[in-house]
Amino acid sequence: MSDLNKLGLAGARDALRAGETTSKALTEACLTAIEGAGALNAFVHHTPEIAMAQAESADARLKAGGAPAMCGLPIGIKDLFCTKGVPSQAGSRILQGFLPQYESTVSQNLFDAGAVMLGKLNMDEFAMGSSNETSVYGNAVNPWRRGNDDTALTPGGSSGGSAAAVAADLCLAATGTDTGGSIRQPAAFTGTVGIKPTYGRCSRWGIVAFASSLDQAGPMTKTVRDAAIMLEAMCGHDPKDSTSADLPVPDFEAALTGDIRGKKIGIPREYRMDGMPEEIENLWSDGIAMMKDAGAEIVDISLPHTKYALPAYYVIAPAEASSNLARYDGVRYGHRAGLDQGDGITEMYEKTRAEGFGPEVQRRVMIGTYVLSAGFYDAYYNRARKVRTLIKRDFEQVFADGIDCILTPATPSAAFGLGEMTDADPVAMYLNDVFTVTVNLAGLPGIAVPTGQDRKGLPLGLQLIGRPWEEADLLSSAYALERSAGFVAKPDKWW
Repeated sequence: MSDLNKLGLAGARDALRAGETTSKALTEACLTAIEGAGALNAFVHHTPEIAMAQAESADARLKAGGAPAMCGLPIGIKDLFCTKGVPSQAGSRILQGFLPQYESTVSQNLFDAGAVMLGKLNMDEFAMGSSNETSVYGNAVNPWRRGNDDTALTPGGSSGGSAAAVAADLCLAATGTDTGGSIRQPAAFTGTVGIKPTYGRCSRWGIVAFASSLDQAGPMTKTVRDAAIMLEAMCGHDPKDSTSADLPVPDFEAALTGDIRGKKIGIPREYRMDGMPEEIENLWSDGIAMMKDAGAEIVDISLPHTKYALPAYYVIAPAEASSNLARYDGVRYGHRAGLDQGDGITEMYEKTRAEGFGPEVQRRVMIGTYVLSAGFYDAYYNRARKVRTLIKRDFEQVFADGIDCILTPATPSAAFGLGEMTDADPVAMYLNDVFTVTVNLAGLPGIAVPTGQDRKGLPLGLQLIGRPWEEADLLSSAYALERSAGFVAKPDKWW
């Protein structure tokens, strides 16, 4: 078989089972593709020796029979996941040289299932960003281009390296994390599929923390079926994570009937924003028509507190980041600034953090420290927590009224050029999360599915939001949308 790296997880799994290829051949094809894709800056820590050793073990396991679905499939791991003996920097200078002596639960689950790690993927520093421009490794670049324009575009953030690698066929799939849209927005920008499961479905243990009540891992894949296969391998109860749910993991792939006849699909009126680009409006209308044609009942719904979601998110997330990032002090691990004679511990903290954290991380830590400080805690943080409760209640009410899932745009635009928004007001960048942050605040599962292209040929995605713990049902609805949309476009190879 040729172009093995262009296979998805399901196609590669079936080829392995049929004896048409080997894990070693799949892995070599991906490693070759990675070597020729330096211009994308997607992979930042390369692990070919580990990959080939895992591939050989997987081939032996496949030969013996009874191997899991992920066995032998080469994937990329976002740099936020701690991987034993492999640099795990979270895209930050402050963790330069950090080699964890333990494996994150999610990556361990994948390796136990026989998955092959090709390397670590680029990301926004500490997952703080919507464009992968805050990384210590430099920008990740979207493999898509605007027609004949050679402007470098963002792959989205923070899981930009994961999205770029999957879209460019450097790996069969990749792990991502989502705190306010960091799986779904990059997926929409790159024509790939990204699912954020219910908060607690995937363990957070061994994943570098940004905002602990919002962070959740998930897969970034080429198809909905691939997402179902990989998500099942990533999930599972973990006693090391106090927020991990002790629930059985369904067979997500078996649930992909694509039959949505009689299902109620909610269309929230609050997501029709002023100034929404016509292309996004049309995409949404087309998606509604597709779901209706597939037999679903379309219901207009109201999520009245949506307008407060972004402000609440940008109080809660920085507050939790301020707390989580206090551990990076130059004492125990990671970067330590050079000190002058007479410097004390306060000077060491200040210099280390000034050198180690980039401007966006510094900005969010300062915002978070401010909203948690005496005199402002009630005015900002407690008020934001109350708003979060109201947002969650909006969704609970809608689902109680019989809505099965909710259809919205995934992003307010197609991918924009690198550098086009970084010099503007940071709030303009934060608006990229306008359709995604509600899902994190409410702890719900959400999936981005590519459904069309803009007039310049860039991919556009729609988002489906599901009931808590009902990822199987959400994936089946996403499968129906994917089949109706028939999105098969790929970026032209320029890198």
